Amino acid sequence: MGKIIFYEDRGFQGRSYECSSDHSNLQPYVSRCNSVRVDSGCWMLYEQPDFSGGQYFLRRGEYPDYQQWMGLSDSVRSCRLIPHTSCHRIRIYEREDYRGQMVEITDDCASLQDRFHFNEIRSFHVLEGSWVLYEMPNYRGRQYLLSPGDYRRYRDWGAMGVRVGSLRRVLDFY
Repeated sequence: MGKIIFYEDRGFQGRSYECSSDHSNLQPYVSRCNSVRVDSGCWMLYEQPDFSGGQYFLRRGEYPDYQQWMGLSDSVRSCRLIPHTSCHRIRIYEREDYRGQMVEITDDCASLQDRFHFNEIRSFHVLEGSWVLYEMPNYRGRQYLLSPGDYRRYRDWGAMGVRVGSLRRVLDFY
C-alpha cells in the first residue's frame, strides 16, 4: 500500500490532499501542486487528468517544490501507485512491432545506445515489473511508465517522438 500527500504550496504548505491509490482527477482536491511527500510506495504523477500528459516518477521521500521531481510546472492532475514487484524483465527492439535486433534486460541502463549500440529503440515488451523510460541518457528528460505489456511504437508509451536514452526499474529504494 502506498501513501502520497500533495500540497498546493512549496515547502509542504497550503491545502493538502492525501492519497493511497490511483486517482484519475486530483483537481477537486488541490488546484495546483508545488510540493509532495511520499510516505510509501512508488508513484507516477501526471500533468493531466486520466493519467495523461507529462509523467514524473517519485519514490519515498520529500519533494519541497516541483523542480525537485523535474516538473516543468505545478500542474499535477492525476497519480498512479506503481505495484511493487521483485522481478524485472524487459525486451527492447530496434524497430517498431518487435522487429530488428532484440535484447532482454533485467537491470537499469544509464545509456541504452552505449550499452547495446542500437541506432534507435522503437518497441518494448515488458515481461515483468514496471520500468521508467527516460528520453535521454543518465535518467534525464521526459519520463514514461512502462508496465507489463506491449509497446509496439512510441505512441503506445505516450511519447511524441522516438527518443530513448535510459531505462530504470521501479524499485522502492536505490
